[in-house]
Amino acid sequence: MENIEKSVEDTGKNIAIKDLIPSPPFWGTRVVKGIQIDDIFFYLNKNALFRRQWGFKKGRFTDREYKRLIVQEVEPILIRMKTLVRKENILEPKVVYGHFPCQSSGEDIIVFDHPENKNILTTFTFPRQSSGKYRCISDFFMPLESGVMDTVSFQLVTVGNRATEKAQELFKENHYQDYLFLHGLSVEMAEALAEYWHKRIRSELGIDDEDANEVRKLLTHHYRGTRYSFGYPPCPNLEDQTKLFTLLDPARIGVSLTEKYQLVPEQSTSAVIVHHPEAKYFSI
Repeated sequence: MENIEKSVEDTGKNIAIKDLIPSPPFWGTRVVKGIQIDDIFFYLNKNALFRRQWGFKKGRFTDREYKRLIVQEVEPILIRMKTLVRKENILEPKVVYGHFPCQSSGEDIIVFDHPENKNILTTFTFPRQSSGKYRCISDFFMPLESGVMDTVSFQLVTVGNRATEKAQELFKENHYQDYLFLHGLSVEMAEALAEYWHKRIRSELGIDDEDANEVRKLLTHHYRGTRYSFGYPPCPNLEDQTKLFTLLDPARIGVSLTEKYQLVPEQSTSAVIVHHPEAKYFSI
């Protein structure tokens, strides 16, 4: 098979390679419910939960003192919160995702319904770096002029609205600490679900052989490709959520969009999945 040569110049040129394009098991979208909560707990980023969400920062603690704090005080809180969400079925993990044929054109990614029909469903336009490698997300996909179809995937995950409702109940009952703990846990569990399903997508695309064996490394991007979430530098326009909704129809899992393009329930997250091995996070 003839390769489409990769640019070795850091000029923002398309770097997609024909032989790297994975074949998904289906085209279009699917809805997944009934995911086991313990499967999601496995991907929970405890550092993000403890430090960012719950406020247990290292500060002036020595390494030994901080470890003691985590073991003696913080981990028991997590165990208690896990028991609560299991007992009251507070978290309801749901996913809608899909694989689509695509091609790039400049800073655009053109999304089609099927490789043979080639009906355009939507087009995403992403910003390009003004320096450095002049990178843009579109660079990781085959250009329109190549005549070769590439593959792009999208996902939207949620842990449901019950977490918000329960957290509000705790707040109204003046259980402010538990409100904080539950809210922070539900936010990080949405992220854990996103990590869990991104791994599932890599498996469906047949590129998970490059995954790290340890979850700690998976949470620090030791795998092929990247999950770019809307609102972050490589794809900063939250308005693009409307295009994502057109593709995935997240109402099927109870997720809607506000006038300011925020996801409801808030414990939800969406992303474009790029399979290219050189796809990494970058700033604009």
